[in-house]
Amino acid sequence: MSAITSIGQSVTPQAQADAANGLADNFDTFLTLLTAQLQNQDPLSPLDSTEFVGQLVQFSSVEQQIAQNKNLETLVSQSAVTSSTAAVSFIGKEATLSTTSAPLQNGQANWSYALDRPAITTNVVISDSNGKVVFEAAGKTETGLQQFNWDGKDNFGNQLTDGAYSIQVTSTDDTGQSIPVSTSVKGIVTGVDFANGEPALLLGDIRVSFTDILSVRQASAV
Repeated sequence: MSAITSIGQSVTPQAQADAANGLADNFDTFLTLLTAQLQNQDPLSPLDSTEFVGQLVQFSSVEQQIAQNKNLETLVSQSAVTSSTAAVSFIGKEATLSTTSAPLQNGQANWSYALDRPAITTNVVISDSNGKVVFEAAGKTETGLQQFNWDGKDNFGNQLTDGAYSIQVTSTDDTGQSIPVSTSVKGIVTGVDFANGEPALLLGDIRVSFTDILSVRQASAV
């Protein structure tokens, strides 16, 4: 794992170790030279101590930066472990997620959408994972949260295979203006994906970011 410097750069643990060892060697050399200069200085014209103090301050500053990088590396590692543990604890829970994608499982896929005011028309379009439209129908027009349950059949009555499908809901009011629509999906968390360096929840074939979680609760007993 890489550590993070104060200016946002990535530093490997080996680079940190090399930096610490180099600093120690340089500091030892500095003390040796300082001792030799003090021993051999002209008593009538002593060396200016200001320069020595400034160099000591510089060494101290670099040492503190290296220590800070080590502390940040530890914090990043602990945060990653905490996030992974929290993500795994969601498995088997019922999650409500702000997303347009839902898994079609055993011929059933379910979405919710919300309208903030009454609509004259609502159109629902469902597409497969390749973006191909497979189903289109009229939706409910009432204000508030609406449910849309799909049986996995296209408009010709063909049963489609299980997998990931997405929904697009568009609504207009009596003036012809578009109504904002928010879409969500509720389902059981079946797993956690740690690819790409960030945990994500899995609902069947759907991969959802933690930022899309609206709520998590115990799954209802069957």
